[in-house]
Amino acid sequence: MSILALRSWLLAEVPGSKSQARCQRLFIGWLAFRRNPVAVIGLLIIVSLILIAALAPWITANDALELDLGQRLQPPGSEHWLGTDELGRDILDRIIWGSRITLYIVGLVSIIVVPIGLFIGIVAGYLGGWVDTVLMRLTDIFLAFPRLILAMALVAALGPGLENAVLAIALTTWSPFARIARAEALTIRNSDFILAARMQGVSTAGILTRHVAPLCMSSVIVRLTLDMAGIILTAAGLGFLGLGAQPPTPEWGAMISLGRQYLIDQWWVPTMPGIAILIVSLGFNLLGDGLRDVFDPKSGG
Repeated sequence: MSILALRSWLLAEVPGSKSQARCQRLFIGWLAFRRNPVAVIGLLIIVSLILIAALAPWITANDALELDLGQRLQPPGSEHWLGTDELGRDILDRIIWGSRITLYIVGLVSIIVVPIGLFIGIVAGYLGGWVDTVLMRLTDIFLAFPRLILAMALVAALGPGLENAVLAIALTTWSPFARIARAEALTIRNSDFILAARMQGVSTAGILTRHVAPLCMSSVIVRLTLDMAGIILTAAGLGFLGLGAQPPTPEWGAMISLGRQYLIDQWWVPTMPGIAILIVSLGFNLLGDGLRDVFDPKSGG
């Protein structure tokens, strides 16, 4: 199939099948997304992060744990593009390997918080009554505490470590997703197609999984993308405080913590991982803005 024929197939006024309709929706969404150059920049940043993390063994000299005390605290140059740290480790290599940890954190947190928040939100919004009251008051309890403070308390109780940090971040992040899913469920629970499904004898579980949840996913995905920056900053904060990934793991927050004592004379040691956090957080925010415009064109003005 030629490119012109494929484009005509994707832009057909009347789709011939469900699969064609889904492909058309994705293609039209992509056309709307690429009209936002800032969002495209965000997408490029995230794609670059994924590629760098995937190619880390081939684009770095070692596993970022090898010490070379003869090269300690070297400034950025041709041999070490971003300089070396207090133990002679190449900072660029450590940032590249640290990108894997960042993706691990945001990926695992996403897998945990989306199902929890979506389930609680659609159940509360669709059923209403005392179920809604109980679930939303539970959500309000988690929303009442600052995310980093609550995460610190949970990690302190569970013990420091990357896995415990991920669990703590997930437990403090699900509540906004529940709120968004509930709001979406409230707007569609009395729609005609929901009433038709009830009249056909579809169970409550079937309505929630087949009709309500898919319609809530777009808003949840946008919120998740916009929340990625907060997740990364929370993880970096826990690492900075020694509650997240433990040395010598090249986690960006822990790298800043170890290098803060060299900020005045060897500024590159804590600054470079800080710039990495800034760029990746910015990329997720820009991507989230673009996805919000695609899923809700009215929000883009």
